[in-house]
Amino acid sequence: MVNAMLQQTVGGTLQLLSNSGTHCNVGNRSVRLLPKGFKLEVEFSKRGIYSSGKRKFNVIQASTFQTSVVGPLLAPSSSDTLDSHMKSNEVALILIRHGESLWNEKNLFTGCVDVPLTNKGIEEAIEAGHRISNIPVDMIYTSSLIRAQMTAMLAMTQHRRKKVPIILHNEDERARAWSKIYSEDTIEQSIPVITSWKLNERMYGELQGLNKQETADKFGHEKVHEWRRSYDIPPPNGESLAMCAQRAVAYFRDNIEPQLLSGKNILISAHGNSLRSIIMYLDKLTSQEVITLELSTGIPMLYIFKEGKFIRRGSPVAPTEAGVYAYTRRLAQYRQKLDDMLT
Repeated sequence: MVNAMLQQTVGGTLQLLSNSGTHCNVGNRSVRLLPKGFKLEVEFSKRGIYSSGKRKFNVIQASTFQTSVVGPLLAPSSSDTLDSHMKSNEVALILIRHGESLWNEKNLFTGCVDVPLTNKGIEEAIEAGHRISNIPVDMIYTSSLIRAQMTAMLAMTQHRRKKVPIILHNEDERARAWSKIYSEDTIEQSIPVITSWKLNERMYGELQGLNKQETADKFGHEKVHEWRRSYDIPPPNGESLAMCAQRAVAYFRDNIEPQLLSGKNILISAHGNSLRSIIMYLDKLTSQEVITLELSTGIPMLYIFKEGKFIRRGSPVAPTEAGVYAYTRRLAQYRQKLDDMLT
């Protein structure tokens, strides 16, 4: 299976790179093959995202299936116009904390235990989908936990573009081969979903599975509050928020931010602490500010990424409120194109 990566050149064309040193054609696309392990250095012109300078990206390892799903962006057809019109100047970043889980309902510490959504959580995910149904989504990132994945999948069932989110399985050669898509039309109507444990909730150690109230009664409210809301004090054999932030922010910078720079609109479905960590990075919050940040389950948060800066736009209220989607001209144009296409 050929390992592949994407390169965006100064002129905006995309090349598919892999691990040999030759040229070949894939369909109507020109492909240049490079040795495995190369790093890519991209220089943006003054018309690009950065006015000058160079930004280094690590090689993006992907299976043939992964390349196929993202592949239509290499040579946009007329059907891609709706999804690509925002790419020149700005892109959308949507953050969603998963809906209520069964252990949220039972007031138990969940952490990295893989617990599904309640009926209320399912409804919250669907409502989140209504709220983002007019915002473009090109790629989805979730944690490895089912409650975040369910939230992303259920939310996308409400999107007016009606593309199908598909989880990329890159565990081994067989997983890549068995999940490959062979229809270009189907690929064009798909959204790749990438999962990573680095977006997981922080690991609560020996608190996982314990009742929160009973734990406070046993250890004292101040001690439990310190474990839950301090920045750098972990619970017994668990992670602090600082430790969670180290992995989540590093993953965002190394994997998600390059996709935003290349013009992709991104949805992240994750957890209270991993998302607080990412928001700390986006909004440049201090460690004292982030510990007071509260995120409700199932409520999307919209950012616009423009000229190398993240601009927080708040939470979309409902798909029928035109003002929400007129935060930027391009979002308003995207919604109008959806209206024209679907009416």
